[in-house]
Amino acid sequence: MRKVLIAGNWKMHKTAAEAEALATAIRDSITASSVPAEVVIAPPFTALDRVSRVVKGSPVALAGQTMHAEDKGAFTGEISPAMLLDLGCTHVILGHSERRQLFGETDEGVMKKARVAIDRGLVPILCIGETLDEREASRTFEVVGRQLEAALRRLTPDEAASAVIAYEPVWAIGTGRTATPEQAQEVHAFIRREIARSHGDAVAGAIRILYGGSVKPDNAAALLAQADVDGALVGGACLEADSFLKIVRAGA
Repeated sequence: MRKVLIAGNWKMHKTAAEAEALATAIRDSITASSVPAEVVIAPPFTALDRVSRVVKGSPVALAGQTMHAEDKGAFTGEISPAMLLDLGCTHVILGHSERRQLFGETDEGVMKKARVAIDRGLVPILCIGETLDEREASRTFEVVGRQLEAALRRLTPDEAASAVIAYEPVWAIGTGRTATPEQAQEVHAFIRREIARSHGDAVAGAIRILYGGSVKPDNAAALLAQADVDGALVGGACLEADSFLKIVRAGA
């Protein structure tokens, strides 16, 4: 039985003080209610230290929003896996569509980072998804399949099983548009079949596939009820404790 995972990507929001307050509210509520879902939050890098102190010893895990593939070096503005680990991160989001579209990240780069994350002991949350133009051109499976293959290519079956896949249709991120539960299930089922083909049935049955794309309290339950949707990668709705916690409880 795959445990539901709800991850909140705070993107470029929250000062350190605001992040501390939000993390405290999430931690206190989840600790008090013993939510069965696994919860991960990804604050901006400037807030990781303070948030790490808040969630230490709690059921809430910490993630970086991206990382460089090297542990150190002349890479101005970047953050390394060693730095994330030092701050208490257990997860890292890789290949988010905004990183791909705005900062030129490639399938090859995501593949390299996935390998490094596993080697360093971080759980990679590997993001894949098609644009509106690609969906309208009936290229969803082609694009998602290519990105998935690259992300997992250098991972053994056991390593792949420990990773997390996040399907995030680019056309539904921050737009208010959301894939219907049926659309999400169709792509998630395709992803699981592709993983079975590349890494085996046991891996396909174990790996968690999250849905990301305008997940909100009012649509979370329907999305999470789908057979192959194992959680959510939440954007805007994770910036307020009440809305994020409603989504977490929808996965219980």
